Amino acid sequence: MSESKSCILRLCRYRRTLKDLKELGYVKIFSDNLGEATGVTATQVRKDFSLFGISGNKKGGYIIDNLIERINYILGKDEIQKVILVGAGNLGSALTRYKGFEKEDINIVAAFDADPAKNIKVNNIQVHPIKDVFDYVRNNKVRVAVLAVPSVVAQEVSEMLISAGIRGILNFAPVTLKVPERIVVNNVNLAIELENVIYYVNARERNEKQDKANLIQS
Repeated sequence: MSESKSCILRLCRYRRTLKDLKELGYVKIFSDNLGEATGVTATQVRKDFSLFGISGNKKGGYIIDNLIERINYILGKDEIQKVILVGAGNLGSALTRYKGFEKEDINIVAAFDADPAKNIKVNNIQVHPIKDVFDYVRNNKVRVAVLAVPSVVAQEVSEMLISAGIRGILNFAPVTLKVPERIVVNNVNLAIELENVIYYVNARERNEKQDKANLIQS
């Protein structure tokens, strides 16, 4: 694939920003405006668009509706995307309440859990026994799953999902999954993300203290 993961992530940010601007009544946008709103340069915006054959007008910019339609097609979001959730614990339940999925045309159609006590409705989403995931995925043609299970069972559950026909996994378990090359896995480790933020906060504070010390000495 010629497109990089970072490029696809930027397209997602462009799409979200364009939808927000459309809701505010904007009809056109220039690459420098879109770049400023998404934290990249205008050159990067044009480079990303050119990779997918998207062109604008130097004087007229881009038509927002056309951009949204084109990016939807590129991202495969020209229709509602059906996703299942595996793991209906604290994190899984919180994910079912997240309103951002609906805004991005993503629909969690069902949840699954190994605990029979959790086989109820959570935020209007039915939680099924994990053994039912095979039939559900095949009958409903679901390709993507969100994995929010303990790390000790994450590998086993991921193998079940792949056997059922899942092609992509958003993995919240703090473990590296071993999957076939054809399977797409994105890992979200909240603890590592926080550690990363804490490191840079501490590093900047150390640099600021050092700068002050150097200023006093001079």
